[in-house]
Amino acid sequence: MNPRERVDLSVRVGALRLSNPVITASGTFGYGLEFAHLVNLNLLGGLVTKGISKDPIEGAPAPRVCETSSGMLNAVGLQNVGVEAFVRDKLPLLRKYNTHVIVNVFGYCLDEYVEVIQRLEDAEGISAYELNISCPNVKKGGMQFGSDPGMVEEVVRLARAAAQKRPLWVKLMPLVTDIGQIGRAAEAGGADALTVANTYPAMAIDFTTRKSRLGNLTGGLSGPAIKPITLRLVWEVSKAVKIPIVGLGGIETAEDVLEYMAVGASAVQVGTASFSDPKASERIAGSLEGALSRAKMFTFSELIGKFQTENG
Repeated sequence: MNPRERVDLSVRVGALRLSNPVITASGTFGYGLEFAHLVNLNLLGGLVTKGISKDPIEGAPAPRVCETSSGMLNAVGLQNVGVEAFVRDKLPLLRKYNTHVIVNVFGYCLDEYVEVIQRLEDAEGISAYELNISCPNVKKGGMQFGSDPGMVEEVVRLARAAAQKRPLWVKLMPLVTDIGQIGRAAEAGGADALTVANTYPAMAIDFTTRKSRLGNLTGGLSGPAIKPITLRLVWEVSKAVKIPIVGLGGIETAEDVLEYMAVGASAVQVGTASFSDPKASERIAGSLEGALSRAKMFTFSELIGKFQTENG
């Protein structure tokens, strides 16, 4: 291949330049360290940690995951070690890897979002924050912020004021009346990028016991089953905002990545695929050059947002 025709896999999400668009999704990859013996983290565009809260959270009762048709339900309940232990015990180990570390931030109230970010501001080795205002698996917080445009703008504005050193991404919930309006509210609050979208509230039951298959009554649906729905949401948000979008939902192949980018995503996150194949993120990243070449493209800029709304 002529050097001038070499495929360039790098992308930009606002101020961040990623070596490729594949990022692991929050809640599916632990703190990243748990997969380091299976996945070459340096080959990923980045990783998103599980949600970090002000204080440790034990999470939801078992069972926490349940396989469904073309997907899975999870109700982990944001179990994590808390921000102090994360900064002390996890972050120093993550700094050894040459990849972007995006810290997912969660709070039960507005002040807690701010407190977590303020503590992280003093720590090294973080590329960006991802604000979780959309988790369907906790009894308070999360969805109460993510479904109301006024609340979305307020929590993002407060987080933006606290996040002086790093970009702020905002993870949107999918089940809202107008996700474009929610995206605009996050943009107005100061978001640098939007993650579209979180899991879908759903349930699975065992009719013989008449009980939920999860420890919680409901959980979040993810996996291939949600890809067509979330693909549309990324497209809707891309028409509504000017800031970058990170798409996720059912990504298992390089072709899935390219589809998300065609409807407006600048990068993607791989989630549920890591449960069935722990090396999925590395495999997908390694397949991107071939997929882009087959599409007769040499950069992702030729593809991002180029979805044609009219045939013919």
